[in-house]
Amino acid sequence: MPKIYSFLLMLLFFFSANAQNEIIIKGTVYDINTQIPLELATVYFSSAKDSAVIEYVNTDKNGVFKMSIKKYDKPVFLKVNYMGYQPYIEEQNTLLESKDYGKVYLLQNTKELNEVVIKSEAPPVRVKKDTLEFNASSFKVRPDANVEILLKQLPGFEVDSDGKITVNGKEVTQFLVNGKAFFDKDGAVALKNLPADLISKVQVSDLKTKKEELSKQESSSDYSSINLTIDEKINKGYFGKFLGGYGTDDRYEASLIVNFFDNKQKISLLASANNINSTGFSQDEVFDSMGGGRNARGDTRATGGRGITESNLVGFNYSDEWLKDLEASASYNFSNSVNKNESKSNQANFLPTGTIFTESDSKSRNENTGNKVNFEFEHKINPTTRIVVTPKVDQTLSNSHSESSSFSKDEKEESLNENNSKSYRESTATNFGNSINFNKAFERKARNLSFVFTNNNSNSDSDVQNLSETIFYQGDKPNDERNQNSKTQNTYDSYSADIEYTEPITDSLRVRIGSDFDWSNAINDLKTFDYDATSQSYSTLNDLQTNYTSSRQNSITPKVGITFEKNNFTFNLNSSTSIIDFDNHSLYLNKITDLNQKYVLPYGRAQIRYKLDRSKFLTLRYDYSNSLPSSTQLMSVGNLANPLNTIIGNPNLNPNEKNSVNINYRNFDMRTRSGYNLYMRGDFFNSEVVSTSVYDESGKRTTTYKNVSGTYTTSLGGNWNQTVKSEAHVLRYGLSLSGNYSLDKGFTNTVLYDAKSLGVTPRVYFSYDYGELLTIAPSYNLSYNESRYTNSSLKASSNVVHRINLQTTNYWPKNWIFGNDFGYAYNSNISDDFKKDFYLWNTSLSYGFFDKKMTLKVKVYDVLNQNLSATRTISPTTIRDEENTVLKRYAMFSLAYKLGNFGGKENRSRGSRNRGMDNED
Repeated sequence: MPKIYSFLLMLLFFFSANAQNEIIIKGTVYDINTQIPLELATVYFSSAKDSAVIEYVNTDKNGVFKMSIKKYDKPVFLKVNYMGYQPYIEEQNTLLESKDYGKVYLLQNTKELNEVVIKSEAPPVRVKKDTLEFNASSFKVRPDANVEILLKQLPGFEVDSDGKITVNGKEVTQFLVNGKAFFDKDGAVALKNLPADLISKVQVSDLKTKKEELSKQESSSDYSSINLTIDEKINKGYFGKFLGGYGTDDRYEASLIVNFFDNKQKISLLASANNINSTGFSQDEVFDSMGGGRNARGDTRATGGRGITESNLVGFNYSDEWLKDLEASASYNFSNSVNKNESKSNQANFLPTGTIFTESDSKSRNENTGNKVNFEFEHKINPTTRIVVTPKVDQTLSNSHSESSSFSKDEKEESLNENNSKSYRESTATNFGNSINFNKAFERKARNLSFVFTNNNSNSDSDVQNLSETIFYQGDKPNDERNQNSKTQNTYDSYSADIEYTEPITDSLRVRIGSDFDWSNAINDLKTFDYDATSQSYSTLNDLQTNYTSSRQNSITPKVGITFEKNNFTFNLNSSTSIIDFDNHSLYLNKITDLNQKYVLPYGRAQIRYKLDRSKFLTLRYDYSNSLPSSTQLMSVGNLANPLNTIIGNPNLNPNEKNSVNINYRNFDMRTRSGYNLYMRGDFFNSEVVSTSVYDESGKRTTTYKNVSGTYTTSLGGNWNQTVKSEAHVLRYGLSLSGNYSLDKGFTNTVLYDAKSLGVTPRVYFSYDYGELLTIAPSYNLSYNESRYTNSSLKASSNVVHRINLQTTNYWPKNWIFGNDFGYAYNSNISDDFKKDFYLWNTSLSYGFFDKKMTLKVKVYDVLNQNLSATRTISPTTIRDEENTVLKRYAMFSLAYKLGNFGGKENRSRGSRNRGMDNED
């Protein structure tokens, strides 16, 4: 094992060492009148000084609570909350030794003669079965803050410079508003545009499929979902924002978003247009939709983007409860984007006996126009039966024009080949998809029947005109000249049905039996015509570049599974076997080929989840899986589209066979507001389909596919973060470290090679907030990649990329916001034809007036005019350096207007919201 892995293991063990000096707090919560124990009451300690939550837990079905907590040498409050009851509060001078509180009694709320309801303090954090719930009003943010800023205040949440959000170490990939998608489930629109003071609760749970959600199964995902709820008292009104801006070099941006809420009904409209590389709809607080304004690590516009994009977007979203038991939602999105790019690259291809060096240049214009319509209908047929239907239709029209040239030589500087080409493509694709989820629950708890049907039907047509000339300098191969028109028709239809029955054996043990039924059919029809000078038309059929293929797959997959759940321990075991008929057919060079094969492929998954205590989670998972080669990899049909690379399938391929292991440990300490996450993952292939290439003397490749064994990909890493608060000062800092090590194999000129690759990526980040006046956030990350080769002309290669970023936002004087984002990137081993480093500095200054409803702003992108896109990519057989067109310096002047009215009142700040809320739910 490499030394770096030993270092990573030592670091991970250091992180995982349990803290010392912990004490145990326990007790039992009862109704004072009935003496009945209360399940799921929230018990927590908070600091007497600033009410910050130190630790929390929920009572079990017997009303018992037990928490492990670090010693605390300051005054605290023990608080117990339960819906419909008055809170229990007890002050402690210190927490220095274990204590049994015995029986804790709660008194139900009562109505006095004047009908005034006694209100209780809602707990900041509540655990409701598998959901972690935060009371939004308990966390202070600026009056004009959005949801993303609110999430940064919640314990266990981390929002990095990419906008990626994690909760207690698990990445959040779905955001819902009142249980429904807000345009898209990835949540970018909701995070950037929903006012924080509109949110009542933030609910975090494991991400579930619709089937898991309806049947109340445990989540099989490694990701989290967040649901943002709006208080019913203010869930009636509207809010919106309008923005328009124009700048130097004819840069522009315009956008609007308008939302109407009326209890269950929600209607949203958004639109945007710009030519500054913002292809979605996500408005940053300081830089709006200005491309690359926040200089994020993953922002391709700043570090590796391709071209400049002009985009237009219009979207509509609707959801409502039509009847008492029928909910409906619909969305429509229109998008149009035009991307223009100029690129140059240097690439080295490593052969067993030498190296081929290729220099390339290209220029392209790509336009895509899309229309997408999505529906979701959920009907509660009766209290135990639900059905959800989600049809969707999308259509895409695209056209592209490109010009490219390349020149290749060997290590002796001898010319091998040269290519010049022009092409124009038009294509249309239409897709219809639908899923039907049916779930029936029975009287006995956990007994369940589910049925899922899905279909996907698509067809696409493309028309390509290609003019190219390829010159071969070595051997006697004739030059390749093409003036062609290619027409392709593709259709794909798939249908699947999943039926599963769950039977509880005991309160802790459940057994599942069922089967999957799948059918799919794909057809590809390619016709290529050469230009006929006599008729001056594309009328001569080119047999070598014309083919017809079809691929049909039928499978039946019986399956069985068990779930054992006891206290904090959950064990899942699933096993299935697919019986597959795989029929492939081709017509090529007037030869009909039929390849009909049958497979019996086993699958298995075992997963253990153990909750050590409220904040410590351990997950272990093992997967065994098989997958079939694609019909393209199997069929002996030549793909001659690239004159420098002919691709042909291999009918003797075996399926891919893989073993996967995943270990994850998460911990978050509420008292110290610190947490860490550790993970180890590995994929090990008993059989893997890889490409194999043979080069002739002129550098032309012939590529096919073979099976190899013994390849693997592993990764190991962790992250740690902490938040420190002292009056107006908030300090957040953390570090992360990830490493990966892999073994790849393949064939070049019939010689088996292998490449062992190592990657290490440490990152350190820091942010400081001074009240509502100032935010400073520096960060640094390094990416190191190294590969070592066997049976290759290159023995080893490596590359280091350094990135430094500093973000500052100043909210003083009043009504002014001054934002700066400064980044520096250095690429160590990129070739001398490309610049190794660059600075990217973006700045913004805005002034709010008319009670901050209107904002005047000036922004400058790439102040130093140094932005570039130069990247190095290392693979087992190549090293590629590439540079693409990027946005350069421009200034933008914009005017924005915000409006909002909820519950009959103008948009309010969080500070004015009622903090003595009922313990509702």
